[in-house]
Amino acid sequence: MTISPSKTDELLALRASEVPRGVSNAHPVVAARAEGVRLWDVEGRAYHDWVGGIGVLNVGHNHPHVTQAVRAQLDAFSHTSFQVAMYEPYLRLAQRLNARYPGAGAVKTLLFTTGAEATENAVKIARSFTGRPAVISFTHSFHGRTLLGMTLTGKKAYYAQNFGPFAPEVYHAPFPYEYRGVSVDAALEGLREMFRTTVDASRVATIILEPVLGEGGFLPAPPAFLRALRALCDDHGIVFIADEIQSGVGRTGHFWAVEASGVQPDLVTFAKSIGAGLPISGVSGRADIMDAPAPGGLGGTYAGNPLACAAGLAVLDLFEDGTLLTHAQHVGKRLRAAFLEIQADVPALGDVRGLGPMIAAEFVKDPVTKEPGGDLATRVVDAARRRGLLLLKAGMYANVIRVLVPITVTDAELDEGLAVFRAAVYEAAR
Repeated sequence: MTISPSKTDELLALRASEVPRGVSNAHPVVAARAEGVRLWDVEGRAYHDWVGGIGVLNVGHNHPHVTQAVRAQLDAFSHTSFQVAMYEPYLRLAQRLNARYPGAGAVKTLLFTTGAEATENAVKIARSFTGRPAVISFTHSFHGRTLLGMTLTGKKAYYAQNFGPFAPEVYHAPFPYEYRGVSVDAALEGLREMFRTTVDASRVATIILEPVLGEGGFLPAPPAFLRALRALCDDHGIVFIADEIQSGVGRTGHFWAVEASGVQPDLVTFAKSIGAGLPISGVSGRADIMDAPAPGGLGGTYAGNPLACAAGLAVLDLFEDGTLLTHAQHVGKRLRAAFLEIQADVPALGDVRGLGPMIAAEFVKDPVTKEPGGDLATRVVDAARRRGLLLLKAGMYANVIRVLVPITVTDAELDEGLAVFRAAVYEAAR
């Protein structure tokens, strides 16, 4: 008897024949529809989505307020290019993001399409303002897949491959990683040693840092480290960029992750969840720095697309009264408590960390040696998917499972997802 292939099998075969292998896929799942925290595949199977399009869906799939705003804008027009004919949604979104900036003083915002574009342009702005060439980023970081983005990224084995030569005048300092022996003091000394031996501080235009590492394994930058970086930047006239592309827009229980430290950056890059699924990114920052490039130096054909601006305005509406951030903090407390309970039963869950609901679990082969347990993390992801929960790995050794559940998740939905996660960890660790 001949068995007909499933719709998934048919589409996976199409993927293999028509799409290059360089685009990896975390799951052999083909989506058909999604709403809130749930996603359904083409076979009708339902999943709890704790990936959220890699941190894009803090307000969940297809939030009705967002979809309504996008449809209304589509009925008006979908594109003019802001550089040709301006439109109000771009201007209003810039205005409202400026009001959300994590610091005092005059602020300006410009919009782009992808996180990598935001990164590239933030560096351009900093170089223009300072007249300096050098840029410092950190180990374990991720800043995009463009040439400069790959160069800035401090996780080379997976992303850089043989794509060089890379952009010049980029240097990597150590990021604090207490679980693996890199203290705040050691990381700061590494940066000072870089100033002494590799690049003089007077040549550094900017230091760019994720307040919570994304691809690097959800490592929060300790407040003491951020305060010290702010002081170093002030001492040497260096522009401090907070890369909030994954950590921003409520992901940590603060609108911007850097707010938890009380440190004011000079520029903030954002993308992902500001558009709730539509491609939009941008840079906000001190007006004097943002105005450094001359007219014509910044922009992009699709930058700040009207549909995405409408989505961004709708997303900001959802944060307006503060209840969503309060709920995000509640979700974070519940996730941390559940992960710590599992850790007590499973020593191979070596570290639980994060900020608010931006929580991660690092798996190890041995809790004493802390040898990375990438295979165990993979087994957890696979076991969870079989039970209806989508997860995503991260970290230098691909042994960290990060949680990007929508912060709109209900307690009942969180209970269901946590039950699946717990069962998957216990199965994988046996």
